[in-house]
Amino acid sequence: MKLSVFTVATPDLNAEELAAAAASAGIDGIEWRFRGIPEDARTEEPSFWRHNRSSIDPAKWEEQVPDFREATAKHGRRSIALVPYLSCGDLQATEQAFQAAADLGASMMRVGVPGYDRKTSYPELYSQAVRYLSEVQEMAQQYHVKAVVETHHQTIAPTASLACRLVQSLDAQHVGVLYDPGNMVHEGYENYRMGLELLGPYLAHVHVKNAAWYKEEQNGESAESSVSAKWRCHWSPLTEGIVDWMQVFRDLKSVGYDGYYGIEDFSGEFNSQMMLQHFAEVFGEIERRLEEEVQV
Repeated sequence: MKLSVFTVATPDLNAEELAAAAASAGIDGIEWRFRGIPEDARTEEPSFWRHNRSSIDPAKWEEQVPDFREATAKHGRRSIALVPYLSCGDLQATEQAFQAAADLGASMMRVGVPGYDRKTSYPELYSQAVRYLSEVQEMAQQYHVKAVVETHHQTIAPTASLACRLVQSLDAQHVGVLYDPGNMVHEGYENYRMGLELLGPYLAHVHVKNAAWYKEEQNGESAESSVSAKWRCHWSPLTEGIVDWMQVFRDLKSVGYDGYYGIEDFSGEFNSQMMLQHFAEVFGEIERRLEEEVQV
């Protein structure tokens, strides 16, 4: 089994520390976050999306990428992906990210898809995305870095089937799908195996995290008694959320997936080093149990 880490989930570690922690946990691949730190966040405590020390700044990528490559190589790890936060249609930023990914030696890069907020119709957003992705495919071919669309809540690709619809006219050699069951807890669940069978050759990568739904108090009333109680989705530790990772692993194996499993645990249950160790232990146990099932 090949394991990786998306550095958005390790905000307190710099590149050197992250590569060392990944090596200690037996995690081979690193997916580097590609986003700058806001000036007003630099004095804050490390956090996933603001003061993240395991990030490459798009404004400084040419000077920073060599340091990230060196830290990765020093600890015998591989930079498997660059993960930017791109807007659909921003071709200039997309090409800059492809350049950085190629220089880093990454084989994959996440690209943008439109968000969905009920203000613009899906057909219009779909057309925008398909036009953008056709341009993205040419860049992916040029820079020899596969573009991946992530299954993500609050976008027009919350499920495997809708992500597949975006890429189905494109070449799976250059454009694929990043399958994220944890995101699908928030929005977009569908039978894992069915979605994976539909993706077929477009299945490029898998992200690993978990989430669960909870009722919240409303106007001072308990969640149980309030007629207006609302459900909220929150990140949870890997083994405590709705995603049955043993079943997901079975279904991935059933379609022949042999790529990386990339952790991005946002639960805050562990510090970064412990989170990586926990991930490696949980997935090692999943692999052992699946092997026992096959033998029986």
